[in-house]
Amino acid sequence: QVQLVESGGGLVPVGGSLRLSCDASGVSVSLSPMAWAHQAPGKQREIIATITSGGDTSYTDFVKGRFTISRDNAKNTVYLQMNDLKIEDTGVYYCHTGYRESWGQGIQVTVSS
Repeated sequence: QVQLVESGGGLVPVGGSLRLSCDASGVSVSLSPMAWAHQAPGKQREIIATITSGGDTSYTDFVKGRFTISRDNAKNTVYLQMNDLKIEDTGVYYCHTGYRESWGQGIQVTVSS
């Protein structure tokens, strides 16, 4: 059974930083494609950052240069470092793996002015 557990969310001012963590079990983050998705209030969930098993990363234009996805194979954990946060980054962030198309429960990030 795949389990993805997000942590590290919270309330942060505009321009601040947060690091989200996704602790994985039932799947190897080093062997499976992993991603972070963002769901803004009233909008659809959108994949914003991905990392392949080979370590290649990709980002949407809105977060490119501000967010960084990475992984720690020993801890079987994926991270999302979020810098220079904007009001529009507010929402629920989900961890995703392509293995059995599994999602975490999501974690709230609120950016305040």
